[in-house]
Amino acid sequence: MPLFWIIVLLIVLGAVGYVIGRRKAMSSAGGDSRVLHSLPGYYGANVAMLTLVPALLVLAVWLVVQPMLVGNAISHLIPERVVEEVGSRDLVLGEVRRVADGLDQAVAQGALGRDEARSLSTEVTNVRDRLAEVGVALGSDVRPEVLQAAQRYRELTASANVARAFVVLLLAALGLAYAYVKTHQEFRARNSVEHGILAILLLASTIAILTTLGIVLSMLSETFRFFDLYPWQQFFFGLEWRPSFEGGSELGLIPLLWGTLYISLIALLVSVPIGLFAAVYMAEYASKRVRSVAKPMIEILAGIPTIVYGLFALITVGPLLRDYFAEPLGLGTSSSSVMTAGIVMGIMLIPFVSSLSDDIINAVPQSLRDGSYGLGATQSETVKQVILPAALPGIVGAVLLAASRAIGETMIVVLGAGAAARLSLNPFEAMTTVTVKIVGQLTGDTDFSSPEALVAFALGLTLFVITLGLNVFALFIVRKYREQYE
Repeated sequence: MPLFWIIVLLIVLGAVGYVIGRRKAMSSAGGDSRVLHSLPGYYGANVAMLTLVPALLVLAVWLVVQPMLVGNAISHLIPERVVEEVGSRDLVLGEVRRVADGLDQAVAQGALGRDEARSLSTEVTNVRDRLAEVGVALGSDVRPEVLQAAQRYRELTASANVARAFVVLLLAALGLAYAYVKTHQEFRARNSVEHGILAILLLASTIAILTTLGIVLSMLSETFRFFDLYPWQQFFFGLEWRPSFEGGSELGLIPLLWGTLYISLIALLVSVPIGLFAAVYMAEYASKRVRSVAKPMIEILAGIPTIVYGLFALITVGPLLRDYFAEPLGLGTSSSSVMTAGIVMGIMLIPFVSSLSDDIINAVPQSLRDGSYGLGATQSETVKQVILPAALPGIVGAVLLAASRAIGETMIVVLGAGAAARLSLNPFEAMTTVTVKIVGQLTGDTDFSSPEALVAFALGLTLFVITLGLNVFALFIVRKYREQYE
């Protein structure tokens, strides 16, 4: 059964559970809701929750575990010779999944029969061309071993899908029956629902933490593989970035890190003053009419795609800076530069700083303003000496968010700053960032077992550590000023 219909059936069962649970509670109370321990809606919600939540949890775990178990089951069908040709077993399994998905799509569109898909052979059929006919593009011809593994993958996946539908729906039905039996007028349905909601919130927090941990561990494993092939001293302290998949690469981090921090600094120098001043004006000085127009206009900037900002940098800002600043001052002749990317990125970050700072300034208690005015302070003195210090934790959070956004930006840098990895203080020269090179190293026909491809994971881990450092620094600043003003 398709996943969509499983979810639909679960929703229907949950709705049915809510209705019959509520009705049974009212029936047990003789139609008088005052006799019930909880409101009638809690009884229905309890039945619906026990119907949906366990089944959805099992379904979510099943969706994560099933591909791994099926992949392990077919792994023995892939000989080491194929693994060595491709670069890693994970890449081969990824190719197997793509072929299996292509066969499923061909069967769904009627291009292949079910029996034909099971008996398909590379000796008599060009599988790549057959799948291309239904819109499935493969990078290379399908190996016989890969096709055999894909066919076995389809069989195991189909069996697992049937078992998944049976187990999930059975669990939902059992949950509905159990909750329905427990429903009576003295049952503490409200307590049960509140405990269930607390458990769901705790689970959501745990998933967020485990997701972060999983990302870090996956990055660490690939980074260690990279450092097994390339010296860490040359990576962290190297001053040259010249990758070559044919050998002889120099993969020094310093030029990329310099470009990242340089562009981010210029972006923050543009966005933080403008965004903060705009927030102070809208929160403390602007009338309601002006605020109702100005705030949405500023927030529109956050909805513009980064590719549009990149084109703006490439077509407008870059040529202007080149013609009116770089060339007259003898600092460069290219429209791609650190200054171009930094200014445009700063414009993009203005709403991040402005909106968050505006909200946190408005959250400062009015009593602080009244006390300041009562002591004879002017409005500007109140803003400077009372409101901004009180709002500092939120403002630091806004600046941190803007800094993290700047460090992770790619498209504006590609179109506005170029792709040159160099060390220079000239803001009108082309440079690049860590994120741009991560994309570059993983794009195209690359050998994922080579240091030139694995270096992307080391670069990603470096960005994670930088962002973590920014968070720690922000917490230090916040705690320092909280002790002073609270």
